Amino acid sequence: MAGVKIVAVYSTKGGAGKTSAAVNLAWEASRSGRVLVWDLDAQGATTYLTGVKAKLKGGVAKLVKGSSTISEVVRQAQFADGGHRIDVLPADDSYRELELMLDAAKGSRRRLEKALKDAAGTYDTVILDCPPGASLVAENAVRAADVIVTPVPPAVLSLRSLEQVRDLVADSAKPAPILAFLSMVDRRKVSHRRAAEELPAEHAEIVDVVVPASVIVERMGSERAPVAAFAPRHQVCEAYARLWELVAARG
Repeated sequence: MAGVKIVAVYSTKGGAGKTSAAVNLAWEASRSGRVLVWDLDAQGATTYLTGVKAKLKGGVAKLVKGSSTISEVVRQAQFADGGHRIDVLPADDSYRELELMLDAAKGSRRRLEKALKDAAGTYDTVILDCPPGASLVAENAVRAADVIVTPVPPAVLSLRSLEQVRDLVADSAKPAPILAFLSMVDRRKVSHRRAAEELPAEHAEIVDVVVPASVIVERMGSERAPVAAFAPRHQVCEAYARLWELVAARG
């Protein structure tokens, strides 16, 4: 979409570090432009972490159908300040029906892309926190995206998830590049150290960025903010800053 980079943070596997990546990438992106985060996951974790009310005016149906616009329903993240402007489209109970709404809509695989046209000219970056699993919501997000960001914990099932992301993206008319990174890596474990050393060389999508397993990431829940807002010198921040540099250069 002209004038705005759309980043879908997506994994078919839950608990991979998707939401923490979305929020931290939003903070990094906001250093140089205005950012919108759309929480597409009915669990609403991004909505919670950004400190906004879990209520979308008119529900997600009005937004998807085009009877309301993004500018009418966004909320500002509570940790946003003069140097970091981040708006949020929150998830609420209406998202439980989003899959059915999309399935019933004309052009069901491009409804989110149409809704996002309102973001052009207002935002420099849109980050979509996608629900886990293979769904019509995820397919919409993947089709709208300029780049797909996929967290990969160092486990066999995570690599299977990466394969599933590849398959879903390959079905798009114009497949976006996949940028995968290692998340929740505990270097005290031999298997994790080996994964960090070997997987980027074995899988073209996996970049040389390692987000460590750390209690500092867990603190995001109590702080309701990205790591850089309360621990700016932590190695987790360095990893996400590097990840954003790579994302910004893709797509």
